[in-house]
Amino acid sequence: MVPVLNPGDPFPPTNTALQDPDGLLAIGGDLSPQTLLRAYSLGIFPWFTSEQPILWWSPNPRLVMHPKLLKKSRSLKKTLRKRVFEVTINQSFEEVIKNCGPKRRGDMNSWITDDMLFAYTKLFDLGIAKSVETWMNGELVGGLYGVCIGRVFFGESMFSIVSDASKIALMTFADTLIANNVELIDCQVHSAHLESLGAETVGREQFEILLSELIQPIDTIIARSTHIWDN
Repeated sequence: MVPVLNPGDPFPPTNTALQDPDGLLAIGGDLSPQTLLRAYSLGIFPWFTSEQPILWWSPNPRLVMHPKLLKKSRSLKKTLRKRVFEVTINQSFEEVIKNCGPKRRGDMNSWITDDMLFAYTKLFDLGIAKSVETWMNGELVGGLYGVCIGRVFFGESMFSIVSDASKIALMTFADTLIANNVELIDCQVHSAHLESLGAETVGREQFEILLSELIQPIDTIIARSTHIWDN
């Protein structure tokens, strides 16, 4: 049985998550900043559609990426040099998250519910959620968003309307992460696309050890969070 949480309840141990579906840990609870930060610091994230209750996940294995080891193909390097795209940070958060919603992971129902948008906008206001935007001729054509806690960036989703737009966003943002001493990108679940860029799978236990080494206490992070990366 999957535990049902009330708002403010602690999460169950991640090793109790189901194997099928992989990583389903708990149902219910709330999407307050405190709950979301506690979840991410434990390697847990929410993912559900508008027809479902809040679902919390801790898959095993986990897909991660090290910003310094990001692979840049010759074609991507060439595209970067051409400066076809303009990349910004934290300039269009809501537009990015709304574009990431449709058909994520094969779902026909959007997982960007009003509650999710409201919750992550709160994190953005705290300086904890980040967005990266890729522009072409003044039009938003790609981007990504996620949550940065300590020295970990938890990537939530990316989108691309034009070929390579999301890759360019990630490549450019990786340099910003490195400059801010961020050592790990959580990619959540396996993706051949991200694996081709250097992502690798690690076991849940190893992932949680990395989090414990790279994340400060949540209260400290909230107190110190500012929009220091804004362009």
